[in-house]
Amino acid sequence: MNENVITNLLDARVNEDGDRPFVWCEGERLTFADMQARSDQVAAGLDQIGVRQGDRVALLTPNRIEMLELYFAVARIGATQVPLNAFLKGEFLRYQLDDAQATTLVTDDAGYRAVRPLLSDLPDLVRLIVLDNHEIDADDVDVIPYADLRACSSAPPRPTLTPDDLMSIVYTSGTTGLPKGCMLSHGYYVRVARCGVDFFGLQQDDVHLTAMPMFHAAARLLVVGSALCVGSSVAIMSEFSPSRVLDLVAELGVTVFGGVGAMGAALLNTPASQKDRAHQLRLAWFVPMSVEMQDAMKERFDIADITTELYGQTECFPVVFNHLNGERERASDGAAANDLEVLLVDDDGSEVPVGVPGEITLRPRHRHAMFEGYWRKPEATLEAFRGLWYHTGDFGRRDERGFVSFVDRKRDALRRRGENVSSVELESAIITHPNIAEAAVHAVPSALTEDDIKACIVLGDGVELTPEAAFEFFRSTLPYFAIPRYVEILDELPRNAVARVMKHLLRDRGVTAETWDFEALGFSVTRSERR
Repeated sequence: MNENVITNLLDARVNEDGDRPFVWCEGERLTFADMQARSDQVAAGLDQIGVRQGDRVALLTPNRIEMLELYFAVARIGATQVPLNAFLKGEFLRYQLDDAQATTLVTDDAGYRAVRPLLSDLPDLVRLIVLDNHEIDADDVDVIPYADLRACSSAPPRPTLTPDDLMSIVYTSGTTGLPKGCMLSHGYYVRVARCGVDFFGLQQDDVHLTAMPMFHAAARLLVVGSALCVGSSVAIMSEFSPSRVLDLVAELGVTVFGGVGAMGAALLNTPASQKDRAHQLRLAWFVPMSVEMQDAMKERFDIADITTELYGQTECFPVVFNHLNGERERASDGAAANDLEVLLVDDDGSEVPVGVPGEITLRPRHRHAMFEGYWRKPEATLEAFRGLWYHTGDFGRRDERGFVSFVDRKRDALRRRGENVSSVELESAIITHPNIAEAAVHAVPSALTEDDIKACIVLGDGVELTPEAAFEFFRSTLPYFAIPRYVEILDELPRNAVARVMKHLLRDRGVTAETWDFEALGFSVTRSERR
């Protein structure tokens, strides 16, 4: 049995520890044997309705137990799952379903309402599998209740799968163009899972809780996969709720909890209570999170360890990370994974010196260390691998010991008055103002050369900020060249399902009538005031 195939890993767990608890999802609990039996039923049901090896099965729903069953069921019959962001609609949804050439869509009520107007424009889609038992009128496709799949009593087909077979196609965010489908093999899934074991220091008796969505790589590959490798348990929240986290941690005996940095910040912002230390947590992980916030988490919640030292993309995840029990640099994102060569380069492809920001590029030491290319986009695949190195489009900085720190997304980089400005660093500086809760900066085309900078700011509850006070704060705390020309106060920043700020929407918004223009208001830093 080749254990570099996801379903083979599940079978191995059942043979060794079938009665051990594997999955909890909003009240439903399944052992490894339960998951194998239930996912085999669903796999048999998929086969009976005509889903074949190599077919694309799209999934459009937030976290729920069926997502985990389908994780194994679709893989079992050799089909390729296409997890879609549950919040897609309109052209965004139509494009990804059409590009993936999905023949089957599994969705809930909300997803059905989103896809219903699009069905006539999806020639490859022949069936809908509906998770919720409501009347659905869809003449364009066959409609099958998910319960029918679960009720199937025949044995599923078990084609011989190899690590090279596609497990899934996961779409990138598409902030600089149309989303691209990353082809992810079984071998790649298992590779990421084994990295997760090292990153979390995972043991068989761990219980790992997350609210990360199953349609993104962290939950699918890192959390579920690493538990599968060692035989530990996972608990998946349907959505993140900071007020529920500590209750679930205590109720389920959680030892590891994590997600994106915004989730950690939200936990810190909850009122202190006796629940803060009534837990068995040994590790919390949040990516990204400052060292100062890590220390605040450890102090308040009495957690033995906090880790944030990981960087990657769907195409290769992780690129750099620190083993929990190995050498670490807390302020970094980690060292290169053992199965990768990682190089930081300038625009000409030449390696940059230690301490100098450069684009993070990489190449695998074995074929399953990263994705297989972009689905139906060979030109984009070749462009990404120009010079025989995969270009991440992200800037990083390497220290003398080889630890790499993410600096900025290349497309978010700013250049003003002859100086490169990191949007991440600038945002971190802006939110040190006591009245500013959140900030996102982006470039605005300049009438001269290079960029002007706009800062979109969210204020704390019940506070105000005047243009005069904002400029004085920037003047006193920022290098002159990093001071935003434009500032707009927003009620909230646009975020996607994993809380990442969607800067392309802010760029599209541009300079509005509500935007302060410090130059027009007569605020400036004279040459003598620059130091």
